[in-house]
Amino acid sequence: MVHRGDFVVIGIAVGLTIGIFVASLVFFGIQWYKKCSHLRRCATENSTSTLPIHSNGLASSIDSSSVCSDTTDSVSVKGLDDLAKNSQLSWWRNRSKDRFGSASGIPRYSHKDIQKATQNFTTTLGHGAFGSVYKATMATGGVVAVKVLASDSQQGEREFQTEVSLLGRLHHRNLVNLVGYCVDKGQRMLIYEFMTNGSLASLLYGPEERVLSWDERLQIALDISHGIEYLHDGAVPPIIHRDLKSANILLDRSMRAKVADFGLSKEQTYDGCKSSLKGTYGYMDPAYISTSQFTTKSDIFSFGVILFELIVAIPPHQNLMDYINLAAMSPDGVDDILDKRLVGESNLVVEARSLALIAQKCLHKTPRKRPSIGEVSQEIFKIKQKRLAKEVSMSFAGEDISRMVSRIGLQQAELSKMAAKNMPITG
Repeated sequence: MVHRGDFVVIGIAVGLTIGIFVASLVFFGIQWYKKCSHLRRCATENSTSTLPIHSNGLASSIDSSSVCSDTTDSVSVKGLDDLAKNSQLSWWRNRSKDRFGSASGIPRYSHKDIQKATQNFTTTLGHGAFGSVYKATMATGGVVAVKVLASDSQQGEREFQTEVSLLGRLHHRNLVNLVGYCVDKGQRMLIYEFMTNGSLASLLYGPEERVLSWDERLQIALDISHGIEYLHDGAVPPIIHRDLKSANILLDRSMRAKVADFGLSKEQTYDGCKSSLKGTYGYMDPAYISTSQFTTKSDIFSFGVILFELIVAIPPHQNLMDYINLAAMSPDGVDDILDKRLVGESNLVVEARSLALIAQKCLHKTPRKRPSIGEVSQEIFKIKQKRLAKEVSMSFAGEDISRMVSRIGLQQAELSKMAAKNMPITG
């Protein structure tokens, strides 16, 4: 005969079994959901999987495929990847749904408008991995630069979307202004304000006779730092440019520098996936190359390279880092690699050493030991401030000397008059 106590024990055992079973189902369900979500995020990041895409020379940008931390279920990822690609294509086909225009407020132009403004695409300014750039005069009379996406550029399509999305909400005096775009007749175009003096790279290394003065180089360094500071500290969430280089720094008619080309830029958020390798060799943070993890300190490294370009006028692909390492071996080492075209400018050597010290900190092999862009900007500003103070004091000193010389001349004239009056008259 079964006792009542036995029923209680059996009931408790059955209850525990059912509870453990239900808890197991919930646990495995949660794990499955997380895994699916992770794969979707990775597939979205890895919307194209060619390596490399940009391959147009030493100064070209590269974009390798994304590497997600979970490498299992590759077939599922590929399926999701194809879905992401199809979603992008459907966006272009359904051009009546102009979500970029409505979201950003940036004007959209027709192909006919741009064709007329560029004189049927004959006024070429240059060519890049993205496509060709043309000078254009719009119907309003404004002069602009039109960047046309190459029809076979898959990365350019992503860059186009990134630039319109970001520049629609990012506005700063040291960022190039996007004034319009075109999605028409199977073509995509970006329309920027026209920068009269071209890129920093063309001014440093071009065949033109114009040489950037030290004053201009200091101001350019300060302008760039302000642009990056806005991206890192002013934007929410922070924006990492990921392709800072002298070719992407443009100068207006007043020689004020602006950061351009945001096609590779990305918001600083962590989604569980490692970043695809993006940037330009010679400017890319070695720590980023080895880990595929980017932060704002990756931009700091690139800026450090640009600072040395301003000092030395040697591009990265011509062994710039070798010159930098040699100069770092002695306190006055930078004097030997200073751009020879700057010789003779006042206070140059001391200021060049100070700027080189800042650049060296930016290139520290450990990212966390590099300064923030705010700290870099303040240090450059201090150099600029000291230079201005010296110029003002020298100006006052020069003015005092000229006044003294003038006063002595007047006194001599008065003494001559007095001597003439007091001279005795002889008959």
